[in-house]
Amino acid sequence: MTMIKWLKFPSLGDSRGSLVALESSEIVPFNIKRVYYLFDTKDNVTRGNHAHKKLKQVMLCIKGSCTVSLDNGFSRECVNLNSPINGILVEGLIWREMSNFTKDCILLVIASENYDESDYIRDYNEFKKSI
Repeated sequence: MTMIKWLKFPSLGDSRGSLVALESSEIVPFNIKRVYYLFDTKDNVTRGNHAHKKLKQVMLCIKGSCTVSLDNGFSRECVNLNSPINGILVEGLIWREMSNFTKDCILLVIASENYDESDYIRDYNEFKKSI
């Protein structure tokens, strides 16, 4: 069973350009409580390196590309995010790492909860014990 759960966001556009609307419970399968984005990521940097106990996220590159690695403690899958209309849903106890950021990458993350440090598992060995 794959950990990669693709979401496709409809692109609304006309002769002026394109627009993507992100709405809770439409394409995003949870109420949106937090939105953030990563940009200007330095060369050879890996971001993430953690799991969440209950937080759900949608990740998509609104510009450029990056690699997202997902690990459920038994297997690892990697996906290249490179489209502003295709994202992935990450839920459950999944270790996530983001890498291979292009210079122009803007990685948008939509979260089901506000920031809560107690929801993070930042040590991989602790994550494995939680599985």
